[in-house]
Order: sequence, then C-alpha cells, then structure tokens
Amino acid sequence: MSKEIKVFTAVVTVCFISMSHAEEQTGQDIMTAVEKMLRSSNNASFARIKLSSCRFGVTSDRITCAERPRIKIVETVTINLGADKKDTKSISITREPASERGVGMLNFTYHQTDRENQTWLYLSALGRAKRIATGASHEYGEPASIFGSEFTTEDVNYGNIEDYNISILSQATLDGRDIWKLEAIPVTVKAKRSRYARTVYFIDKERYVSLRSEMYDKYDKQIKRSISSRVEMMNGYWVARSVTMFNLVSNRLSNMAMVSLHMGLSVSEDFLTQRSLTDNAYRESVLNQLRSQTK
Repeated sequence: MSKEIKVFTAVVTVCFISMSHAEEQTGQDIMTAVEKMLRSSNNASFARIKLSSCRFGVTSDRITCAERPRIKIVETVTINLGADKKDTKSISITREPASERGVGMLNFTYHQTDRENQTWLYLSALGRAKRIATGASHEYGEPASIFGSEFTTEDVNYGNIEDYNISILSQATLDGRDIWKLEAIPVTVKAKRSRYARTVYFIDKERYVSLRSEMYDKYDKQIKRSISSRVEMMNGYWVARSVTMFNLVSNRLSNMAMVSLHMGLSVSEDFLTQRSLTDNAYRESVLNQLRSQTK
C-alpha cells in the first residue's frame, strides 16, 4: 500500500470516528481511541528525539528558561506485542552529549491490569542494567525520571484504560480546536501505584490527540502539566511532535521534540532485551541495520 493511500485511509478513519455518534461516546471510549492512536503511531518504529530541560521562569507573561537548557539526543525503538498489540516494548539510547552516549532505558508496558510494567536503566558507571521504578508502588518507590527530565516512567507508559474511571467534564475549544475535557481517576489498585490522584485531559475531537494534561496530587494540587504542539500527520497517524512537561513543584520543564519517526520497520523482539543495553557492539550493529531501513 502506498504512503499516500495509507495517509488517506487514516484521515478517513479519524473523520469517521469523529462524526459517528460523537455525542454518545463515553470518556472511556475517547481515551481508548487516543491510546490506540498513540500505540499505532509507534508500532515497529525508530524515532530520533531531542530532549531539552531547564529551570523556568515567567517574564512578561511568557514562560522561558531561566538557564541554559540541557539537551540530549535519544534514539528509540518500539514494537507492539500481545493480544490486539496492546503490550509495548521499547528501548531508548542516548546519542548526545558524548559524555552520556550509550546510557539506555528498556521499557515493557503490559495491557493486563495484574502485570507490573518493567523498566531497566543502564549506566556505564554501573556496568549492568538496573531495574527502576515504573510507579509509586511500595516495591519500587517513586516513578523514575526519563534521562533526568521532568518526564517520568509513569508519564510515558501507556496505561490500561480499565485502571481508570474516566468521565467527560465538558466540551470546549482550546487554541481554536474543539476538545473534550476529561477527568481520569485511578481505581483503588492503580491509585496505590500512581503519584497522581487525578489527571485532566484536553482531547482534540478531530485528531484524538491530548493537547494538554493537568496532573493533581491527593491534596488536589496541580503538580505537573503537559502541553502538546506541532500536531502533524506522520506515517498516517496524528502525532504531537513537541510535548512540554512542566513540573510546577520544582519549576523545571522538559521538552520532548520528535526529530524523525519511521514506522513499519523490521524489528526483532530479540533486540528489545537487556543485552541491547549492555552489549555495545551488538546494539550498534542492530541500530545500523534499522537506520539503513529508514533511507
């Protein structure tokens, strides 16, 4: 199937979803569609990401970095597995700066409610892959930062929709886009593993992309906020090419910018293992093969 036909098919599908019984959709239905769009846009994919972080301040009603941003370039490989392709495995490797080259993170996200997501971090100083937190559970503590940014493992892992009670708060407009404003509250089991007591999402009605999200703690204080921009059709799916996470407690922000995204590649599940974190020669050999597929 040509790229043009795939893009046309995706647009028709999204428009059909938007027009068909839009008023009858539940919060659960909407978030299911959002996650399907996210998951589909990452299947058998190879992405290059620019991650920038800084302490921020407000000047003339504008949020700006109050210091020189720390910038990292990361390459990420992702595949979907399991029933209905709802499980996800990904590996992310730092390419720049040179001092952090080879720092890696391996992530397994499971659709089943009773399976704990798994994440490993590799640092050359450790010489081994170390299991790290994926949520605020008693076993693994607070969710871990993604390469020192304000994004955590809890922020980037696709959650099981059944882990949340999701309701439609209102319908409005945001930056000229028609949106649903949804509230997601974790059920009892998930609540024990989450640092967020509730999250409010602003979902684009046409493109099924979250344009903004607000995370609240158990005292109903907003502690984090994410804003998405540069929403574009990539490989037949709507993708936010820039997502900025604001930590309202530490006054720090991180921007995750999609430099490039290639889908439908030939990716072996064998690559999504701890070996790829620790064996540099093996990892680079496979990554070079994936890079050649993108040319």
